[in-house]
Amino acid sequence: MKTIVITGASSGIGAALARHLGREGHNLVLASRRAATLNAVAHEVQSHVVTVCTDVTRRADVNRLCDEALRAFGSIDVWVNNAGRGITRPVLELTDGELDEMMAVNVKSALYGMQAVVPHFIARRRGHLINISSFLGRVPIATHRSAYNAAKAALNALTANLRVDLAREYPEIHVSLIMPGLVSTEFARNALGSATATAPPWTPGSTMQPQSAEEVAAAIAGVIEHPVVELYTNPASAPMVRRYFDDVGAFEENVVAGSQPARAG
Repeated sequence: MKTIVITGASSGIGAALARHLGREGHNLVLASRRAATLNAVAHEVQSHVVTVCTDVTRRADVNRLCDEALRAFGSIDVWVNNAGRGITRPVLELTDGELDEMMAVNVKSALYGMQAVVPHFIARRRGHLINISSFLGRVPIATHRSAYNAAKAALNALTANLRVDLAREYPEIHVSLIMPGLVSTEFARNALGSATATAPPWTPGSTMQPQSAEEVAAAIAGVIEHPVVELYTNPASAPMVRRYFDDVGAFEENVVAGSQPARAG
């Protein structure tokens, strides 16, 4: 049995992960801004669960989340930085406020989580940090997500740098990066700007199929049981990323060609 903290736990992947881990009997600390929805998820969880209403864009809230988890269970084994938000806005239309919000929700919140819990892991000389990113941080196939993609790329870099910093002296502190692809949740509906903009096709010419939140949750649970450095949850993601880095120019040409409307005749 592990004690596991999950941010962004009131819906989507976070809620599915809470339900999955609850069935496995873990102690859970669930965090979200939406107290009523978070408590509803907690009622579905079949294990010892604590909820903490948390705005992860505020460092003090994240520190309090860590303190509440330690107060409830005495230690933390796994911390999952899952909170995030998307955007529907191309690069040239981004405002300062939109970029700032994407960085606050997707990067700074995770940084606060890392800085809150990793000292606890260092004191224990063990622990597992899991950052939920997106394969869109690696490939430019959904340009309408622009600042979200940039934020996830920044999260990827922070995660890798922390892992290397810890690896030599603390080999039992694991740092994992999880990169889902297209997931069937309310994420797209809640994206900043989604009410006023129409998103272009997700992956032109791609055979990638959406995953359910439960499928992604099962993949994350597998990483908790058997830690790995990185995981693409969708089987189609890793080959796509390899193609991108093998020939960036050719890949982007295919994306552009695939996003053009078909000509009649």
